[in-house]
Amino acid sequence: MEKKIYAGERLRRLREGQGMSQVALARLLGLSPSYVNQMESNQRPMTAAVLTAAAQHFDVPPTYFADAEDLRAIADIREMLTDPLFQSGDIGTAEMRAMVRAAPKLSSQFLTLYRAYRTLADELTALRETVAHGDHASPVAPFPYDEVRDYIQSKQNYIDVLDRAAETLAETWGFRQETLASDLTHYLHSRHGVDVRLDDSLAHADALWHFDATARQLTIAETTRPSSRGFYLAYAIALLEQAGVIEHLVTEARFSSDAARSIARVGLANYFAGALCLPYGAFLGEACRVGYDIEQLQSRFAASFEQVCHRLSTMQRPDAPGVPFYFVKVDLAGNVTKRSSATRFQFARFGGACPLWSVHQAFAQPNRILVQMVETPDGQRYLSIARTVRSGGGAFNRRPREFAVELGCDVAHAHQLVYAAGLDLSNPAAAVPVGSSCRICERLDCHQRAVPPAGMELAVHPDLRRTLPYSVARRAPGQK
Repeated sequence: MEKKIYAGERLRRLREGQGMSQVALARLLGLSPSYVNQMESNQRPMTAAVLTAAAQHFDVPPTYFADAEDLRAIADIREMLTDPLFQSGDIGTAEMRAMVRAAPKLSSQFLTLYRAYRTLADELTALRETVAHGDHASPVAPFPYDEVRDYIQSKQNYIDVLDRAAETLAETWGFRQETLASDLTHYLHSRHGVDVRLDDSLAHADALWHFDATARQLTIAETTRPSSRGFYLAYAIALLEQAGVIEHLVTEARFSSDAARSIARVGLANYFAGALCLPYGAFLGEACRVGYDIEQLQSRFAASFEQVCHRLSTMQRPDAPGVPFYFVKVDLAGNVTKRSSATRFQFARFGGACPLWSVHQAFAQPNRILVQMVETPDGQRYLSIARTVRSGGGAFNRRPREFAVELGCDVAHAHQLVYAAGLDLSNPAAAVPVGSSCRICERLDCHQRAVPPAGMELAVHPDLRRTLPYSVARRAPGQK
């Protein structure tokens, strides 16, 4: 069943931005003024025909009217309100949704203010620990990383200008997947006079590569895998040829700090490198042909498991979209080191992740692909694929870094994936109930809870011991 889209505030902002009356918009869309008024008041949903017509007239993608951004904002606000600072157990989902829809810019600024507060609080805690231990090193705040992640997220993980430039370069020069590293090495030398050499001393210095633009020298650690070498070569090309485009994107994004701008430059150069190693058209065509079989794509493009998963999460070109995926990478302690989503799936921003995800179970079964169907509290079901990956190492005294990655899509797209074979996707009972974080998950019957859900009143029974030492009596006053 197609989900109804209520996007009245977005439609009204576009209309008012062009100085257009409701009557004029109704005439344009072939509707009555009262119908347009009801749509802008979220009393009626936007039909597919209306959505297409409005998107064409206002020159915005159809996804502009989708509620994914609203859902992300609501999830962020719900997480934020679990902070004891607010003592706001009486704010329900309906109120948060109304706030996001009625004042999206104000909601965004409110979140920005809270993140700044959390950054200062983290810095203060780190400073106190530093003073207590007599260490005068400066604490590092994570806020710039969140800002850059939000920017990439707002683009649905797809940066068109860089993606198309990378694809054009790959096609023009005929880079071949089976000889990609040597082809890129030749290109750097012939086009830019850059010499590439392998050097084991970098690994001893805990470095992967070093680019000396003045000396026109790119040095790569000898222990790096072939797939990584190709990526580092492509990254150097991004620095040499896409610096102006990247700087324009960074300026346009209006990041709040030099740190965020620096991180964004690296992230955008990484994006170009990934797109050059795995060109959009060729990669998407092969992905569709093999049913998004990650291992087959690894073999076809001489790429790592993580590289393939990450690239699949970026295939959202408007005129040729692939399956929209979410992508997450966690370490052994459960810390989320990478996350992005072209779906409605919401990641916890401030707290830990749900332990029921197969991505956490992957560490118990290294190198094995785990397939899982999950259902989030909003009723959406996803098919996910998880597996462990390793990076670094190369010597006995250099321990490799171990992670697990998960790639997932809405079950509506699961029939396109080989991993759906044999699964009863239509059966809700076959899905594992997961959430994004215990504090904001509204499931009352989860035995894996680490902490109680925020905004709920608890009942503790000293004469009865259940799996959890408490039960949820009811929602706090005012909760909906």
